Amino acid sequence: MADFDLQAVLDRIHPVSKEKLAAIQARIDRQAKPAGSLGRLEEFARRYVAITDREEIRAKRVYTFAGDHGVVEEGVSAFPPEVTPQMVFNFVEGGASINALARHAGAEVRVVDMGVAVDFTKLPGLIRRKIDYGTANFTKGPAMSRAQALECLAVGVELAEQAKADGVDLVGTGDMGIGNTTPAAAIAASLCRLPAEQVTHRGTGIDDEALARKIGVVARGLELNQPDPTDPLDVLAKVGGFEIGGIAGLVLGCAAEGLPVVIDGFISTAGALLASELHPQVRDYIFAAHQSVEIGHRHMLARIGQQPILDLGLRLGEGTGGALAMTLIEGALRVYREVLTFAAAGVSEGAPR
Repeated sequence: MADFDLQAVLDRIHPVSKEKLAAIQARIDRQAKPAGSLGRLEEFARRYVAITDREEIRAKRVYTFAGDHGVVEEGVSAFPPEVTPQMVFNFVEGGASINALARHAGAEVRVVDMGVAVDFTKLPGLIRRKIDYGTANFTKGPAMSRAQALECLAVGVELAEQAKADGVDLVGTGDMGIGNTTPAAAIAASLCRLPAEQVTHRGTGIDDEALARKIGVVARGLELNQPDPTDPLDVLAKVGGFEIGGIAGLVLGCAAEGLPVVIDGFISTAGALLASELHPQVRDYIFAAHQSVEIGHRHMLARIGQQPILDLGLRLGEGTGGALAMTLIEGALRVYREVLTFAAAGVSEGAPR
């Protein structure tokens, strides 16, 4: 990845055409229904068609990125770190929640080892892009080097380019990494300029004592490392995670390739926030799948400028919310393709408003 040119990727990202968006909405407004009566479904169709110049999705793919975190040493998770590799096996075997919901959505799942703390020597189907065997404990120093942070982005961009080459028209992000709500909270605190207690929550379901400890861990990591909120790569390196960096790169790459990307919950949004801070037009390509119960999620979504599609009380990650949201985007496109105009249907239009 030594030849990865981040600036060249950023230079390929352009805003979605406002003229296209307006023309698509004008067509929607001619369909045989009251104007705006399908609410946000109209937005999904309008944005998808404007991004892709397509009215139908040929293939959907969810990338679930996995990595371990040194900060689990501080007692921030209800689960032990060995769960990360165990779940990677489950993903590859098709037995996890993301696999079930992706099958429902007609999406493929690809699992990416960005930094799990074990070797997967014989695991067919796993994409091996390991940066290191877990990040360092950011209460004792940076989570990773700046070079490693850049390598994370390079992996994600590469996967976006591959998705485009494979004819994928809608990409989803997912994550797996015990302890990863802690670096996600640190990223949120840094980039949203908020104190740790406003963005740090219970993750896998920790109790009040563990939550207080986790808030302190995030605050200490930020105080020690002093990530620069004007430099997203610095934030990723100092308090991030390998899988979060992979997600950030995937979102960047999708924007550069003109691919819409559905981001999942709290962890995925931390990656998407890093990407959108690297280039403001990245947000044009993002669909926010759902509102997580993690309290920091709404702050990140607000900074990205995205309204979540669903609010189902989800807090699993993996890409589960993203897979569900894909089905609504696909439904919106079916309406766009199949609903006749007033003229074609022989239906009288209402009086102008």
